[in-house]
Amino acid sequence: MPAPTGRPWPAPPVQELRSMKITRSGEVASRPAPPDYFTGTVRLDAPFSGSGALSGVTVTFEPGARTAWHTHPLGQTILVVSGSGRTQRAGGPVEELRPGDVVFFEPGEKHWHGASPQCAMTHIAIAEMENGSPVTWLEKVSDEDYLGTAS
Repeated sequence: MPAPTGRPWPAPPVQELRSMKITRSGEVASRPAPPDYFTGTVRLDAPFSGSGALSGVTVTFEPGARTAWHTHPLGQTILVVSGSGRTQRAGGPVEELRPGDVVFFEPGEKHWHGASPQCAMTHIAIAEMENGSPVTWLEKVSDEDYLGTAS
């Protein structure tokens, strides 16, 4: 596609070549999620980091499993890969999640996410770190909050 002026796009500046890093599926062992921050059976796979400020992980929640309430200093994006899930921000309704859904939580927004009661859910979670941490963990989510019956 030509540039808007009709001239060709300028060539990008020559940069020093670096080697890319590929982490092959299965190279990083699955691990259980820390029980202090999760309810139910949750598995973490292939955690990754980018240039040192990016944090990410594939998270699989068994039915009924969920995170504790938490916040992210610079926000968080989750991409639902499979299954059926739920999420809620403090003061808001419980929202249903399906494969292909993308959720962005604002910096400092108190929230949780996890599987639906009858179906597992897998998502990819991505957050930037501030002062070496991408998350601040809070209290566990009550069954009433999870089921959307809290008043």
